[in-house]
Amino acid sequence: MSKNLVIVESPAKAKTIENYLGKDFTVTSSFGHVRDLVKSNDAIDVENNFTPTYVVSKDKEDVIRSLRKLAKGVETVWLATDDDREGEAISWHLKEALNLDEKNIKRIIFREITKTAILNAIQNPRTIDDDLVNAQQARRILDRLVGFELSPVLWKKVKYGLSAGRVQSAAVRVVVERERQIDEFNAKGFYKVDAIFDVENGKKLNAELSKRLDEKTKAQGFLENCINATFKIDNLEKKPAKKSPAAPFTTSTLQQEASRKLGFSVSQTMMVAQRLYEAGHISYMRTDSVNLSEESRQNAATEIIASYGQEFAKNRTYKTKSNSAQEAHEAIRPTNFANRQPVSDNQQQRLYELIWKRAIASQMSDAKLERTIVTIGITKEDKKLAETLKATGEIIIFEGFLKVYLESKDDDDDEENSETKGVLPPLKVGQSLDLELMTATERFTRPKARYTEASLVKELEELGIGRPSTYAPTISTIQKREYVVKEARDGVQREYSVLTLKNDKIDSKTKTETTGAEKNKLFPTNMGMVVNDFLVGNFPDIVNLTFTAQVEAEFDKIADGNLEWEKMLGSFYGQFHPQVVKVAEDGEYANTTRELGKDPKTGRTINVRMGRYGAMVEKLPLDPEDKEQKPDFASLLKGQYLDKVTLEDALELFKLPRDVGMFENKKVVAAIGRFGPYIRHDSKFVSIPKEEDPLTINEERAIELIKEKREKDAKKIIKVFPENEEVRVLNGRWGAYIAVGKQNVKIPKDLEIEPIDLTLEKCLELAEAAPAPKGKYAKKTATKKAPAKKKTTAKKTTAKKPAAKKATTKKTTTAKKTTVKKPTAKKTTPKKTTD
Repeated sequence: MSKNLVIVESPAKAKTIENYLGKDFTVTSSFGHVRDLVKSNDAIDVENNFTPTYVVSKDKEDVIRSLRKLAKGVETVWLATDDDREGEAISWHLKEALNLDEKNIKRIIFREITKTAILNAIQNPRTIDDDLVNAQQARRILDRLVGFELSPVLWKKVKYGLSAGRVQSAAVRVVVERERQIDEFNAKGFYKVDAIFDVENGKKLNAELSKRLDEKTKAQGFLENCINATFKIDNLEKKPAKKSPAAPFTTSTLQQEASRKLGFSVSQTMMVAQRLYEAGHISYMRTDSVNLSEESRQNAATEIIASYGQEFAKNRTYKTKSNSAQEAHEAIRPTNFANRQPVSDNQQQRLYELIWKRAIASQMSDAKLERTIVTIGITKEDKKLAETLKATGEIIIFEGFLKVYLESKDDDDDEENSETKGVLPPLKVGQSLDLELMTATERFTRPKARYTEASLVKELEELGIGRPSTYAPTISTIQKREYVVKEARDGVQREYSVLTLKNDKIDSKTKTETTGAEKNKLFPTNMGMVVNDFLVGNFPDIVNLTFTAQVEAEFDKIADGNLEWEKMLGSFYGQFHPQVVKVAEDGEYANTTRELGKDPKTGRTINVRMGRYGAMVEKLPLDPEDKEQKPDFASLLKGQYLDKVTLEDALELFKLPRDVGMFENKKVVAAIGRFGPYIRHDSKFVSIPKEEDPLTINEERAIELIKEKREKDAKKIIKVFPENEEVRVLNGRWGAYIAVGKQNVKIPKDLEIEPIDLTLEKCLELAEAAPAPKGKYAKKTATKKAPAKKKTTAKKTTAKKPAAKKATTKKTTTAKKTTVKKPTAKKTTPKKTTD
């Protein structure tokens, strides 16, 4: 048996690391966290200095049993969990759950899975850093306190089943406030003047008026002044310029750039990066440092010189703007710059290439440019106009880092009046220009863009809300809770004016354009807005963005050993809990109902409110006492908000369900239901695509959707059994499967029968042998199974502060209850890590 046991978080790392360390080391995985706070209100003993009670997770009981067996037969247990606060906490929990002797433990860290990094870590072990554990524990306890105390208030005052959280609620507030800014924004029109000139040899020069004109009459007047005018180049100004590369990726900038360039979601980016890290291809992907080690910079320079030449290499160091960044760590980079294509998986290769380019470019020379600004004077009847036209262009003198990479920009960074317009034709001062065309086009001011997942990460980072490890789960949570949705929205038609000067004549036209169309943007839901408004009104501190950032700064102080975690929690809870009690007992209920007015035809009152399945309008009976009269309901359309719906909007909604036409001698009806707009025909339902309106969809399109659904369903069905209609063999997303009523049954891969050849008896046999379903719907769909063997209850642990001696555990024949220690806030110099 090996003398050493190395425990890592992920099984994907284990084999690679074991190969590096040799036969004296066994490497195994904890599969992430092994313990958590018990899922009950007594998880935290507030009266006893916030002492937490931990329990081994049910899905980790077998893992812990296996690790205990392995740990008994070795001399040293090496805890090699990730180099951040979560990783440090996992090491501590492993020590406690496995009852490891402090003398036999060594904590090692590495930020890339290479032989050099692993062997170097073995040569430089340390002890578990209690300060880092305290910081993670403080975060976990505080977030549990907020969630467990706020959520019941929401259940009571808003709607049952809602949840709140310190970081998630702040993130929702950011999205809600941006949506309201956009809604309240009043677009103002202005006119942008562009000109196209003929230059020698058939070349064109594009120029524009240096200022915007705020009225149509001014635009008209300017174009009239240009009739029969002469145009000359008054000035040619050439300026040397340069562009410098962006810093290597942090977690946040990787998430942003992968979204912009690759179309990845934040969670997808982290999942793919995790795989690249575990395979040893990139350094650790949770970091807020833009620093590269000297060795990494040298390796990058070697690759740059070999691939592009000496003149392309430039050693650069970067300093992050974040006060809490861990500069001892590195930015995200390849572990081997010479390796251009380490994986065959398309998603992994695309992300790896992005990381490679960004890191390489950061160590390359500036791009050298020559920027030219052309000033064009206008003369009318020997009188020079005050206004001038400008043309800009640039040429690249030396590519530098642009040979490899250029950073993308967010919507807010895309200016209509871009600084450069490409390469200019040969020009000289005093040169006359022939006007081919001049246009004055009406444009409109724009509000700030809605958030994408990536730009929300950027905003949270700038506000100091959360840390690299929290961005992805926070954004996933607010969407899972349906406080925020990521979707596309149709734009609206808008008219705009275009004045055109050509051949000394001005032509005026009105055109239409689509404005406000969105794709993959984050929108608050009605429930998200209601919950946000309730929390802002009753718990302003919890969703106060400055306060949320301050809490993060206090976690950093705990990690640095400069603040006791119990003291920090006590200060927070002392203000938070009394407010929870006050709102729960005396606070007003969330106002989710608003009267819109009376139906002009019937006189019935119309309200807009939150219902069981979402926002809706309701038409109340004339006589509330008459039990025979029932209210009418209609769901809001996508993009309609409770606080903005008008009586006119409601009357339109009550037109649904509406008869669209006939098909196969049966009525076709359009309506809105719990899951959105749909067509109903012959007792079957067909979803209406998100971009289409049930109020305007016509018969032809509805029939087209019905036929498409039939074709799709026909391809889905492999085999049916007339003698038992509940049993079907179907095609699914992951291949063929058997449906027995509501139970879905996998077809075993080693089954030597084609799906089309399955008999009814075989289908029922496979259904009977299938494992019981897990999760949310298990009780509804599970088939009866033979009684299982009795399980021992999960090991439960109540945290205590560590002493010099190891606490002993009382052994019982029933469920084991272990008293473990709660790390003290030690005052040693911290080991710098990134959370």
